[in-house]
Amino acid sequence: MISTESPANAAAALPQFGRFHLHALAGKSRRSMAWRVRDGRASAPGRECFLLLPRVQPADADAALQWEQAMRRAARLKHPALAEPLEIGSWQHWPYVLYDATGLQTLAERTQGRAMSAPDAASLLDLVLQGLAFAHEGGIAHRDLQPYMVLVDEQDAPRLMGLELGQSTPPGAPGGMSAERAPRTAMDALQLHAQRAAAQVDVLCMGLLLHQLLSGQPPLGDADIATAAERLPPAGRDLVRLPWNTPLPVPEALRAIANRATDRQPRQRYGSARALARALDGWLQAEGRAGGGPLALLVDRLHSVGSLPASPGNAVRVARLASMDHERTNELALLVLEDLGLAFELLRWVNSAQVRGAQASGNGPVLTVRRAIAMLGVDGVRRAALGLRPWPGPLSETAAQALRALVMAAQRAGRIAQALRPAGYDAEVVYLITLLQNLGRLIAAYHFPDELQQIRRLMQSAPAEQPDGAEEVGMTEQAASYAVLGADIEAVGAAVARHWGLDDAVLHLIRRMPLSTTPRAIDNDDDLLRAVASCANEAMDALSLPQAGRTDALRRVAQRYGRALRIGLRDLQDAVAEAGTTHQPPAAAAGQP
Repeated sequence: MISTESPANAAAALPQFGRFHLHALAGKSRRSMAWRVRDGRASAPGRECFLLLPRVQPADADAALQWEQAMRRAARLKHPALAEPLEIGSWQHWPYVLYDATGLQTLAERTQGRAMSAPDAASLLDLVLQGLAFAHEGGIAHRDLQPYMVLVDEQDAPRLMGLELGQSTPPGAPGGMSAERAPRTAMDALQLHAQRAAAQVDVLCMGLLLHQLLSGQPPLGDADIATAAERLPPAGRDLVRLPWNTPLPVPEALRAIANRATDRQPRQRYGSARALARALDGWLQAEGRAGGGPLALLVDRLHSVGSLPASPGNAVRVARLASMDHERTNELALLVLEDLGLAFELLRWVNSAQVRGAQASGNGPVLTVRRAIAMLGVDGVRRAALGLRPWPGPLSETAAQALRALVMAAQRAGRIAQALRPAGYDAEVVYLITLLQNLGRLIAAYHFPDELQQIRRLMQSAPAEQPDGAEEVGMTEQAASYAVLGADIEAVGAAVARHWGLDDAVLHLIRRMPLSTTPRAIDNDDDLLRAVASCANEAMDALSLPQAGRTDALRRVAQRYGRALRIGLRDLQDAVAEAGTTHQPPAAAAGQP
């Protein structure tokens, strides 16, 4: 039966909040609620809007006014991912904020309890986090992040509404410190501390929202994201991990990001909305919407600052190159190998499609500096050296020290590999493969120094919470790099190597042997070279441990590779000692350029 009731009469039959006709409850939490409403003004008859207001009415008119003022301060922020209020006001001491609802749904309405695909969830929250980070940097927190606080349009573009609506204790509320009674500096310090704490809770809530979008279920079975956050450490004892049986597949890297966002140890979580957004954006570029693999993270920086900078002393090195002739290839190779950036640049040059097509047609990739010198000549080597960014490129002093330490460790690993290699294998090939197994870490130290520091911190073990308890084991390097960059560090290195022109056979060589399996008998040269380089790099990892644990760690490395390489602990210790006293990588005596 068709209703003959007019729209005006139908609206009048709905409950009202001031001039607004309450049409449907869009969502509620302990602190806030959102209604779909119709505007009753004559100038906007029947306009559909979202009305947000606190669940608990402020104690008095002054408290309501200060709450309204806080929302007005938040409304001054302009960002594409922040919804712009139509109106902020108060009715009978109830502060409220009004948003346009035309053609929009809340995220809760859009999903209706269903899981989103991994790329869609990451893309949507990446944009929301960018807006939230902008608000945090402007001194504004949200304080009640919920699925109904995110508006989504027909193009799936999200906008966050309700900044500062979820204040639990508005400024000036009874029992609080008023502006007249509190010293200004003390009040500013308290407000700054409270804002930073609220921003941390916002980031945790975004992590819980990511879990909900991927799993299709509210975390801890609690539809109120904010109260679920209070059940996690340090306030509570519950744990949130993404289940393995999600309705839609969740890639391992995105799973690591989601689990880090709600880690049981607050120190392991993302420190800011910007950091979580970077991780999601990195994953999206590496695996999701952008395509291009992990190299998409780096391509612009590779063009602007190169793969690695020249090592210190590059000017002296160039002068020595100018005095050398074409007949001293081995001596020239020694000089080049002192500079990791230059050695990698020569490999990039000679493995490019143009050079290989013109000078090495039908041959495989070039994996020795000697052959690169023969192809490019001394003048080509000199041009490559002059084209490098001077040390340390754009790095700060602290980041430059970290990169230098990593370069020295990689070079020492190369010398260990040379000492361990079986007779008849080219020393320079072994050395360069060992260096290339560190390419991802070196690239990260140069292009993502802050992110690499986060990765190292996530890998560290934490002291036991109880005197007789076990220490908290840190993340693996792969999980930590997923959680920070959204991509595996080793995959980043492989992508750069492929960008240089190295083929699949070389990419296989420069991937370390997986720690989950023990190398057994090896029946081909490629796997032997890969195992020697991996053994040397794992030995260097063992040497980075505290002194008390180094011998046991080296013993485990020797046991792991003993059968494949026919070595024992004493052989490994001798190789480590020999590498520690050698300062220059010897050019290979075996093999010709």
